[in-house]
Amino acid sequence: MSAAVADPVPFEARGAAGVLRGEAAGEGPVIVTLHGLTANRRYVLHGSRHLQRRGFRVVSYDARGHGESDPAPPDAGYDYGELAADLGALLDAQAPGRRVVLACHSMGSHTAVRFALEHGDRLAGLVLGGPAHMGEPPTAEQLAYWDSLADGLEQGGVEGFVRAYDVDLNPDWREVILRLARERLSLHRHPAAIVRALREVPRSLPFEGIEQLERIDVPALVVGSHDEADPGHPYAVARAWAERLPRARFAIEDPGASPLTWSGGRLSREIEAFCGEPEVAARLAA
Repeated sequence: MSAAVADPVPFEARGAAGVLRGEAAGEGPVIVTLHGLTANRRYVLHGSRHLQRRGFRVVSYDARGHGESDPAPPDAGYDYGELAADLGALLDAQAPGRRVVLACHSMGSHTAVRFALEHGDRLAGLVLGGPAHMGEPPTAEQLAYWDSLADGLEQGGVEGFVRAYDVDLNPDWREVILRLARERLSLHRHPAAIVRALREVPRSLPFEGIEQLERIDVPALVVGSHDEADPGHPYAVARAWAERLPRARFAIEDPGASPLTWSGGRLSREIEAFCGEPEVAARLAA
C-alpha cells in the first residue's frame, strides 16, 4: 500500500556559480531529477508523487538560470562542465555520502552523463530520458534553430518563442507540444538567462564521441520516444545510448501513445522498477 507523503520542502543549495533552488519530499533512497533546456524541476515527473509514496526521497532542482535558480554570472555560463559542477554541489548538500539515482530528461540526461564520466562512484543508477546528443559538434543548421528560439524569446517573450518553435510540428501532437512550451516558458524568474542558455547549451559537448559512453560503469535505463510525437529527442539517439552504455536497458512507450517522458506517473513506475533491480538496489543501500 502506498504511504502518505508530506508536502515537498523547498531548499536552497550553493551551486558552482550561484544558488540552486528546489524541493525535496519523501524518505528513503534518494532520486534526484534533472530537467531539460527551457524547462524547470516540474518537468521530469510532472507532479507525480508515486516515488515518494513508494519509499523514495525525491530531490528536484532548477538548473542554473532556470525556474527559480540564480542565473550564471557574467564570468560563467551554461556549458555542460558547469552544469555537472552544479549537480555535484547539489549532491553534496542534499545527499552527502550517499549514492543516488539520477532521473533526467534531455539536457538533464546530458548533464548526468557528463557527471557520471567523472564521478560514477557517486551514483547508484541513471535514468536517461530523451537524450539528443551523440557527442558531436552541432551543425550550422542546428545552431541556427536554437538561435532562432533564443531570438524569439528575447524579442517576443513566451509567444515569440512559441512562434519560433512552431515549425514542422506533427499536427497530431502540435497543440499538446505548444501548450507545454507555453507552460514551461512562463515559469522562469530570469527569462534573459533562458535566452543565454538557449545560445550556449547547444554549443557545449557533454562528451566527445558516442564511444565515451562505454566508460560509464553504472546501471542505466534509457527512455526513448517514437519520433512522431517527439522528433527533438530522436529514437535513434536513445537506441545508440542504450547500446553503448555497458549496463543499460531500453524503455519506450507503446506505438501511438504519448512519450513516457511526458507522463510522470508512467515514468515513475519505470523508475521504481529500475530502482528495484538487484544491482541498483544494492548500490542505493551501500
